[in-house]
Amino acid sequence: MSDEVLDFIRRLPKAELHLHLEGTIEPATLVELSQLTDPQPLTLAEAEALYAYTDFSGFMLAFKAVTRRLRGPAEYELAAYRMIQQLAAQGVVHAEVYISVGVVYFWRKEEDAADPQLFQKIFAGLERARLRGEQDFGVTLFWIFDAVRHFSVPEAERVFRLAAEMKRQYPSIIGIGLGGDERVAASEPFRHLYAEAAAAGLRLTNHAGETTGPEAIWEALSIGSERIGHALSAIRDPALIEELCARQIPLELNPTSNARTGVCPSVADHPIRKYFDSGLMVTLNSDDPAFFASNLEQEYGLAHMLHHFTREELKQLASNSFRASFLPAKTIQHWLSHIDSTH
Repeated sequence: MSDEVLDFIRRLPKAELHLHLEGTIEPATLVELSQLTDPQPLTLAEAEALYAYTDFSGFMLAFKAVTRRLRGPAEYELAAYRMIQQLAAQGVVHAEVYISVGVVYFWRKEEDAADPQLFQKIFAGLERARLRGEQDFGVTLFWIFDAVRHFSVPEAERVFRLAAEMKRQYPSIIGIGLGGDERVAASEPFRHLYAEAAAAGLRLTNHAGETTGPEAIWEALSIGSERIGHALSAIRDPALIEELCARQIPLELNPTSNARTGVCPSVADHPIRKYFDSGLMVTLNSDDPAFFASNLEQEYGLAHMLHHFTREELKQLASNSFRASFLPAKTIQHWLSHIDSTH
């Protein structure tokens, strides 16, 4: 990719809609976190080794190893502020970030029993980072509380109800999500929880069709999901493509992520070009950039180099990222005007 194209991508205002806070923690930041939490802190080499994996299951284990270093408010605040620094350097002006609340609860039951307010304290740290990051870098954030589908329906219920309760105090909590292993748990069991979340004013996202077939995407749509994460297998179902196009359901696509976890042969094989040409509401995202050695800026570059997206088409992707966001209409229009004037 030429320096000229890279500069254009960096100047292009972008929103990132599928980004896991825990997945933004670079090895150097993990060392900082380890110094706060581990009796014997990790070396940089040891931290880098934790990010080595060969398939989706290995990725889940690596993600778990990194997340376990996020113990309390100070660690979460540090991770979130570093994330905002990284976003600003790529020309990202808004992000809607998944927090693995389900992981916090499920893996830390003993700490939670000892301190029932632990997550509220953690979230206060996240909010401090969000406000400081907006002031320092001009990047705005919304939080999405992510449940882990394979941890059980009651565990997800706890996460979604917490989001509804805390939203009253923190308007930055914009929605809920359902991540984890689709091969273990589908979307249908969570239908009533999605209805409750919608009634509470929360927006509805869902990981679907990453490791499963198009039927999982149909099911995610049927329970009210407004945005679909990954949607990799939609390409196998022409009727689903027609449905997604007709309804303009935003797709949070993650090409490098899908290639690195082995659910797609390569970034070049990703169906993003076919989705875009079919008129789908396509957005580009990095998912877990620290684990995949990529970021949003690089995803745009790969779209240009491997899928031959022109500058005008890259601008369309950027515009889609705001149109698919949960930002107010006035703010969306502001950024669309900036994109139109980017050359």
